[in-house]
Amino acid sequence: MSKITDKLLPLIREWQNRALESVYALVLLDAIHYKVRDEGVVVKKAVYIAVGTDLEGKKDVLGLWVGATESSKYWLSVLNGLKNRGVSDILIASVDGLRGFSEAIAVAYPKTEIQRCIIHQIRSSTRYVSYKDVKAFTAALKPIYKAPTQEAALEALEELEAAWGAKYPAAIRSWQEHWGELSTMYKYPEEIRRIIYTTNAIENFNRQLRKVTKTKNAFVSDDALLKQLYLVTIRVTEKWSMPIRDWGGILMQLMVYFGPRVTVSL
Repeated sequence: MSKITDKLLPLIREWQNRALESVYALVLLDAIHYKVRDEGVVVKKAVYIAVGTDLEGKKDVLGLWVGATESSKYWLSVLNGLKNRGVSDILIASVDGLRGFSEAIAVAYPKTEIQRCIIHQIRSSTRYVSYKDVKAFTAALKPIYKAPTQEAALEALEELEAAWGAKYPAAIRSWQEHWGELSTMYKYPEEIRRIIYTTNAIENFNRQLRKVTKTKNAFVSDDALLKQLYLVTIRVTEKWSMPIRDWGGILMQLMVYFGPRVTVSL
């Protein structure tokens, strides 16, 4: 079986190195973790995943990379790899809260706007909250990320601090310290906010990967892991044939906000 599946490796290398579009409207970046045998020892490794939406509104998995535990340094190598495959510009990147992520993006794509995933931020901030208060605290967060404008969101954040700041200062501080990346979405209309405020699309893809890999306690090698993930990826992306709903209107909005960065590439 291993010899048969080894025939996949040249196909995977070709897929990993294929040319990409020059401009992506949105790129979602996330990682999923697996146990892999490395020189006889089972270690935890990260699979780095990039899902891009091109200027036609169509999604694609740009690549899967097996590396060490998730780090900003490795993400920078991933982003530089995308550049080498022809990606000259990313309008908006939606990311989780990994330390150093923004710096890595700024080095590779300095014009890219960064939106920190709201769902990741909620999970991160509620780690500081007692279990009995999580439901109430989470409900108090909703007026922030559902606010129509940044001004209204900041007012809601001040109300959150007034209500919970004395009890959970670290939870409030995590929103304040990362506000620059959490608030990117407020400059855009609802149609664009909906596709950038969370990395749910890539997490849905991750769930498809986990369905197939959940019975494995540990993979025998990086290649064994990559082969299985590649087969799932090809099957899933074959269904991604249609553009995002109402893409025409979204594209017009992007043309207004990003000007020639969009129109030159059409």
